[in-house]
This record gives sequence, structure tokens and C-alpha cells, in this order.
Amino acid sequence: MTELIWEGKYKDGKKATPIRIALPFQTIETINESKQQRQKTLDFFVAEPNSPYKDWRNRLIWGDKKYVLPSLLPEFAGKINLIYIDPPFNVGSDFSFTATIGDNPETDEDETTKFVKQPNIIEQKAYRDTWGKGLDSYMQWFYETALLLKELLAEDGCIYVHLDWHVCHYAKAILDEVFGYENFRNEIIWYYPGRERLSENKFQSKHDVIYFYGKSEKAKLNPIRKEWDREDRIKAMRRKIHKDEDGKEWFWETRGQAHGVDAYKRYLDEYIDKGGALNDVWDDIQFLRGNHPERVAYDTQKPEELLSRIITASSKDNDLVLDAFCGSGTTAAAAEKLNRRWITCDLGRFSIHTARKRFLGIDNVKPFIVQNLGKYERQQWMNAEFENPEDRLKQERTYKHFIIELYHAKPLDGYTWLHGAKAGRMIHVGSVEAPVTVEDIKSSIKEFWQLVGKEKSAQVNGVDFLGWDFAFDVNETAKQFAAENKVNVSFKKIPREVLEKKAVEQGDIKFYELASLNIDSKIDKRKTSITLHDFIIPPDDVPEEVQGKITHWSQWIDYWAVDWNYRDDTFHNEWQSYRTKQIPKIELTANNTYEAAGKYTVLVKVIDILGNDTTKAIQIEIK
Repeated sequence: MTELIWEGKYKDGKKATPIRIALPFQTIETINESKQQRQKTLDFFVAEPNSPYKDWRNRLIWGDKKYVLPSLLPEFAGKINLIYIDPPFNVGSDFSFTATIGDNPETDEDETTKFVKQPNIIEQKAYRDTWGKGLDSYMQWFYETALLLKELLAEDGCIYVHLDWHVCHYAKAILDEVFGYENFRNEIIWYYPGRERLSENKFQSKHDVIYFYGKSEKAKLNPIRKEWDREDRIKAMRRKIHKDEDGKEWFWETRGQAHGVDAYKRYLDEYIDKGGALNDVWDDIQFLRGNHPERVAYDTQKPEELLSRIITASSKDNDLVLDAFCGSGTTAAAAEKLNRRWITCDLGRFSIHTARKRFLGIDNVKPFIVQNLGKYERQQWMNAEFENPEDRLKQERTYKHFIIELYHAKPLDGYTWLHGAKAGRMIHVGSVEAPVTVEDIKSSIKEFWQLVGKEKSAQVNGVDFLGWDFAFDVNETAKQFAAENKVNVSFKKIPREVLEKKAVEQGDIKFYELASLNIDSKIDKRKTSITLHDFIIPPDDVPEEVQGKITHWSQWIDYWAVDWNYRDDTFHNEWQSYRTKQIPKIELTANNTYEAAGKYTVLVKVIDILGNDTTKAIQIEIK
């Protein structure tokens, strides 16, 4: 067989293969699950602590595909019934997105504004991995992705790969190699009519290409008929149309005469309504224009009608559909409406947030979970990046020195809770495996006072806490304890960009302060209301000219949700308010009625216009 060769395909005479590190997924949010189903889940874990819970949850996964796809293999190898991917196929594609700042609720003027958010370092890394060396790196990336997708696909499963003229001819050769030329079924042309443009250089591009492969000869299609336009079909028939006494139109059906079948009377409406067999040129599905009600402000969004056709053709009820390039969530949204199970993933934070809002807008959407690789990805990075994985204490010290130096501070040894100093302030570095807790902060403050006067680096009463995650109550409880002990504290997130070596080498690491959320609760018997009162975020990622247009704190918020009975398991989204194109305003008060008296932890999650989330917990008592 003819083989396509590119730089990087072979290493030491062997084909380069994808990373195959399978990491456990962390569930960070459960959405739309009933209280009864949630209790059933908790009871199951108590009764069967070592068994995976079998009830299915659709999955929205935030993470890099090179880690996500191998991590799906242990559970889903050979079990995905249908895969659709719409990978980047334009060298100009990146992870930038248009963020919308909502209206000021206290003024009559429309103060809505937009700005383009540039990709972060992790997203830039994914872009470089794909296009850094032009077509060579794209083809290696595409080849490795296809290999993993083939392993996930069921023996009777189908895969559809959506591309355009930029790379389709290269991708076809790779797909033939991975899936087998004999398993190629169709080159589908999606033709989309629209504005006509004349050019002196080339004919206007008016279609995308969708390659359809089966995993094996077992893959079958569900027959689909295409609706006919009545007038167009009558012209194409070239038959004389008659009318009977009732005015019904009919014609003589002569097909089959060559095989001895007599011509017979056939009614036109019956013939037209039946439609025709769907072919491989799809010219009846419109491209989504900017004002289309389905639009969710995502540049590469595809119409649900297109995905519905693919899902209907190549899957059945309760089959499992995978889209490894979530984008705006079109595949999963179509699968949800067609009663299919789904998994979708994306590296872009904005993509995950857009998809979550979109799914919530589906009537009676089934429960789904939001997952990432979280601490497991960090653990893998730590073991690969630092020496002495067998000596945990030495590895931990090396890791903390690394973070301290990225913070442009001086490492300190000999202390339990304080690990560095900068400009007279002491520094605590959180573990890769757990959030910084109130107890960590209290212990650090106590150690700070023990070394005052002994440690020259401690020149001011201040401690900076650097953490990958923080416990929900640090902004209030810990700050109160610090104030009582006359210590100024700040909480700064260690960004995911730390995991990217090139970002570290370029000095592109920024530690941002945690956003501050103020809420108020009111209780009237068993009725509770939660009201947002203020939200302050570090505006570093927002252009200065845009910052000046924000005149009310609520304009920073795009979405917020409440878990009315958080139980140290996963955030359960039981109420939410979010901005859409149709309804750009958000509610600032949430209400709930409890069924029983007792003490409850209420967890509030806010997602800002950049897709970053802030969480706060409050304790209430219902009598």
C-alpha cells in the first residue's frame, strides 16, 4: 500500500506512537441530577466502596486530548459506537474567543460590550503541537489521534472526520492507513449556499468534506431518506401528471417494465412524501449565519441538523457517541436530543463553559458530569519533571523550590509550612495533590510568628499562599484568622501553564489572586434565599479599555450555580442562572425550600466572563 511519509512519523526506524498514560478522571461537577438519584449514589458508595457506580452519566471533559483519549481507553476501548470529530484544519485556527460583558442591571442604557480573549499558554502549546512545524506536525498529531480513536471505536462502529480543502487530502491518506482503505465508505460533500464572491485567483470554496469510515465490515448504516422539493422533483421525473375524479394527482410508474413489471398508477403525494435515498452530496443543510437562533458565539459551530443526520445514520438509541473536539458542544447536544449517550472533551476553558450552558438549555437534559484530570495530571508531571520519585520528601522539596523560583522568590529550607520569601513576605506552596486548607493557613501563620526575629527574610507581617486549588472557605475563615493574628495574607493560584515547559522557559507564568465573592443568605422557616452582593476578580486578562466599561460588579459574571446540600462529594448543580444571546441578564438571587430541618452546607459556584470559576461555601441551619 502507498504510504504518506512526513517528518516525525518514524523514530529510530519505528513509527512514533501516541502517549499512552491512562490517568483517572476527577469529577468536578454533577449537573441536573435529582436529589433521589444523588442519595442513591451516596448509598451505593457506602454499601459498595470498591465498586464503580454503574449508572451512566454523560461526560463533558476539560483537558488535552493527548491525555484524555488514553485515559478513556481502560473503560471504553472497543465500546464507542460512533465518533465524530471536527479537528482544526486551518493553520490560522487557535483558541482565542470573543468574551461578552453583560449589561449593568442598574442603568437603562445597553452597556453590553465584547472583546477578544487571546489563548493562554496551555492552549498555545496545543496549537504549537498541531501546527508548530506546519503540515508535518499536523499530520503526526492527526495520525496519533486517529490511532487512539480507532482503539476506542467498537468493531461495528463508525467514524466521521470533518475537514475542508486545507488538509483533507493528507488526512484521507492517514485515515486509510489507520482504519484501512477497505473500510472507507464515503467522502461526503457538505455544500453550503450563501453569499457569492468573485475572485481572480480561484473558484469560491463552498463545501466541507466529511470522511466516513467503518471500523470493519460489521459497521452498518440506518437508511435515511432525503426530503424532496415538490416542484424540483416533478421536473426531474419527466412524467405526465394526471388528476383523478377527486383532484388527486397521479402518474404512470413505468420503472420495472424491463423486468416484466406492468406500469401502474401511482399517486404523486405518496411518491413525493416518501423522499429519495440520501446520497453523498448534502446540499440541504444551511451553514449557521451570525443571527441564527442556534448560534452560541462560537466561530467553528456546526448546525445541529448536520450532526443529527450523522448520529441518526450511524447509531441507535442509547448508543455511545464521542466527540474529541467539543467546540460549542453541537455533537453532544444533538446526541442528547436523540437519546444517545455521549462523551465530549476539549482543552479550551471557554469551550467547556459554552457547552455546559448549551446543554442546560435542552429541555429535560439528562444528568451529566464535568470532569478533568486534575491532580493526577499534576502528579504525572511531578514524577516526570523532578528527580527522586522514590524519595517523596526530596521530590517535594525540589517541586517547592521550582514553584518558589517561578514566583521570583527565594527558597527557604528548614521549616514545615513556610517554603520561601519575597520582598519581606513569607511563602507557602501547596501540594499538587490537595487544596490549600484553612488548617494549612493557620499552621503557616503560627510558624510565621515562631520565626519572627529569627528569620531575616521575614521583614513584614505577610504570607503569600500559592496553591493549585484552595478550600472553599479560605477567603473568609482563613482571612479572619490571619487578621486576628495581625498577618496580611494573599491567596494566589498556581496556573496550569506551569505544566508547560516552554511557558516556564519563556517566563510566561503569572500567579493570579483568587477572586472574592460576597453572598448573603436569608432563612424563613424552611425557605432559603442566596443573593450575590459583590464579585471581585483580578482583571489581568482583560484589556484596560474593556475594564473601564465595567460599571457594575455583576458584569464580570457569566454564570452561577448553587448546590443546596453539599456533602463533600462533588458540586451538584441544583440551580443556575446564566447569560445567553436570547436572555443576556442573570438573576442575582436563588431560592430553595428544604424538605427537612437540619444543618446544611450551601456551595455557590460563579464562572466569570473568561470561564474561570470561583466557589464559596456557607453554613446554614433550617429549624
